[in-house]
Amino acid sequence: MKARVYIFFILLIVVSAGISYLPAYEAIVGPTGVLLYDKDNSYGGYTLFSPMGSRTVYLIDMEGYVVHTWETEFTPGSYAMLLENGNLLRGATQRGAPAPIGGAAGLVQEIDWEGNVVWEYKLLTENEVQHHCFARMPNGNTLMLAFERKSIDDFIAKGRDPQKIPVTGPGFGGNFQNDFWVDFVREVNPAGETVWEWHVWDHVGIGPYEFDINYTLPNAMNNSGVFDWTHFNAVEYIAETDQVLLNSRNFSEFYIIDHKTGKMVYRWGNPSAYGQGEAPSWLDNGDQKMFGNHNATYLGRNRFLVFDNGSERPEGNRSAVIEVDARTGNIEWQYTAPSSNSFYTARQGAAQRLPNGNTLITSSNSGHLIEVTQDRQVVWDYVSPVTGQDQVNCFLGGSVSAFNMIHRAYRYGADYPGLQGKDLSRKTSLAKSCPEFYKVYKTDTPPPAKKKVPAKR
Repeated sequence: MKARVYIFFILLIVVSAGISYLPAYEAIVGPTGVLLYDKDNSYGGYTLFSPMGSRTVYLIDMEGYVVHTWETEFTPGSYAMLLENGNLLRGATQRGAPAPIGGAAGLVQEIDWEGNVVWEYKLLTENEVQHHCFARMPNGNTLMLAFERKSIDDFIAKGRDPQKIPVTGPGFGGNFQNDFWVDFVREVNPAGETVWEWHVWDHVGIGPYEFDINYTLPNAMNNSGVFDWTHFNAVEYIAETDQVLLNSRNFSEFYIIDHKTGKMVYRWGNPSAYGQGEAPSWLDNGDQKMFGNHNATYLGRNRFLVFDNGSERPEGNRSAVIEVDARTGNIEWQYTAPSSNSFYTARQGAAQRLPNGNTLITSSNSGHLIEVTQDRQVVWDYVSPVTGQDQVNCFLGGSVSAFNMIHRAYRYGADYPGLQGKDLSRKTSLAKSCPEFYKVYKTDTPPPAKKKVPAKR
């Protein structure tokens, strides 16, 4: 009986769409698993994701079957990625993080295929904590983001207007705070030795390549207010130019930092953050291009892919994935949905450009993974059935918690070096006894032939 209810729900989506292809599906009530799979136009392979709140990392095939899992000691410090040696590089959330800000984790681990920790680096002290993101460099070193504590007096001494000091009070998780937390980047070698650091605090000023100490996030939606000043959420090393790519949610920009000199050489997204261009008003976006963005990545040829959350956007909240040409500053490609009900996440989110030109999108808040083509057609659509601490549900809504958040997912082709020699033949259902929804509403299935009724004599 339940299966019939789910099937009816899916058919209702199809009928209401009224088009030859299906849009992305996103809601706090509805079915889970693979909802659409266009085998001919999608990039075949395996998808890696770490549900928030879960200690399990999943690798699934295109039909949603689990081909491998890693059982870990800690819940994710945002996400995991598969290295070319077949190991996971993963953030791990530690207790006692001093910064009461979402994303604070404290530990980065490398875990082999069998689940053994083969390397780890802990960055968790009274005044510093690793948060959000990390990246393995070609030379084997690891980049990671971190917060460092700065007092109100430190900020005022640096030039902060006392009238722009936030009210002290509870931050993320209800922890009390009256200190600022400022981003920095640390590079460590395999021995855990620090070989390079870059600090926002060293680049405070009012110039075009500095951070204005008096810029604050307007209409802040986060509990930590502006004590969480710049809030970086992406770090990536660009080997061909020896540069580091960073992304700030609260400044709504991404940055390119020269790895040799430490100087900022490019920024894009919000000119009003450094006194250039029109700032947003209550009614229009001004010259600001992104709002609350995440996961800037380098595509080559001076192009960058960014997940623009679109939160606190004066002209209306909506998410988009955008491709920016840094030479011109123009948006050359973007994906948005006809309605924010189909694609919107206020916080977190990610996008990965796939080898065939498609883009894998993580709409984090609803555990929603979407693969779209260059002409913006959805060819794979997946909603995570994992909620809370490894509870699995065929359907979200009603008495079932909708907390199925995924910070970031990655797709790996069958030819990816990290998968070579690995046994991926054992397929198990993640959501057992659940209908395979993508088989229910395949649009290329012809309707059943009508039975011939004998003519009356």
